[in-house]
Amino acid sequence: MNVLLDIGHPKDVNVFSNVIRLLQERGHKIKIFARAKESTRKMLEENGFEYKLCKHYKTMPGKAFGVLANDLLLYKMARQFKPDIFVSPGSPYSAHVSRLMGKPHLAFSDTEIAGLVTKLAFPFTDRIYTSTSFYLDLGPKQTRFRGYYELAYLHPKYFKPDENVLTKYGLKAGYILVRLSALSSHHDLHAKGFNFKAEKELKEYISVLEKYGKVIISSELSDWQTIKDYQLEIDPKDLHNIIYHASLCISEGATMASEAAVLGVPSIYVSNNQRGYLNELEQKYGLVYTIPDKGLALKEAIEILGNGSNKDGWRSKKDEMLSDTIDVVDFIVDTIEFHDQKGVQ
Repeated sequence: MNVLLDIGHPKDVNVFSNVIRLLQERGHKIKIFARAKESTRKMLEENGFEYKLCKHYKTMPGKAFGVLANDLLLYKMARQFKPDIFVSPGSPYSAHVSRLMGKPHLAFSDTEIAGLVTKLAFPFTDRIYTSTSFYLDLGPKQTRFRGYYELAYLHPKYFKPDENVLTKYGLKAGYILVRLSALSSHHDLHAKGFNFKAEKELKEYISVLEKYGKVIISSELSDWQTIKDYQLEIDPKDLHNIIYHASLCISEGATMASEAAVLGVPSIYVSNNQRGYLNELEQKYGLVYTIPDKGLALKEAIEILGNGSNKDGWRSKKDEMLSDTIDVVDFIVDTIEFHDQKGVQ
């Protein structure tokens, strides 16, 4: 079977890396179509995956033009590869080209607020697979599963903590990790996170957190000297070990907040947006808090840190969550193979 995998975000590389390996072990051929975004290219190369890169458009007008440009590029690639099936997190490019070629498109999606993608991709998508935590009803095309996409790479079966990473960066476990996001994705439209108006606000925020431990910043931005002073340049392959050894992760990006949560690290998502998987991780397991106001988020952080983070308690919550969920990698691979054998189900 020829599988064309279309990915748009660094997280997608993580989600599908073990899926790709298992499909290849079972004799299937994979072709990857990826956006030139952030560390995506480096992550693909470190995994040893071959790929075709297309342009990542950052502005909304650019994204509109990019639909046509990337549709054409993917179509040319697909004509050569002759895929039996298209797989993506919900890509409009794969949705459109698969329909043109008369091939099925499976979307494995976790973002309810991706309104533009929903309108551009899902009408041309055969099946949409979401977590049971996904709060939108997408109709008869939707199938739900008990799990989170982060578990495709952070489940204990796939992720093993490595303390050597701490030595590599000259760190001791127990630091506080702050994630600043550019909030430039299509699903970040109207999103607000920390929303620091001036560098002084960020400095004051960090100074409060520093009373409880060393502060490290992971940022898509580097406009201010304060960010540069605290930022740790992390190799993508080391990122999840850096998260794992933190005493707290406070993030305006949903990806890192959820990754910390499933690793059993106290996590705060600072955003006015709601994500179903984060809501469930909070309401059912108490692994993360979604707080729209940075001041209230800081108060929650102080309370968690003041209690010594209670890591054993958080790891216990994580274990409960793991006992309730399936092997997401096996689910995705079995779904792709079943679909190829039986057609759209």
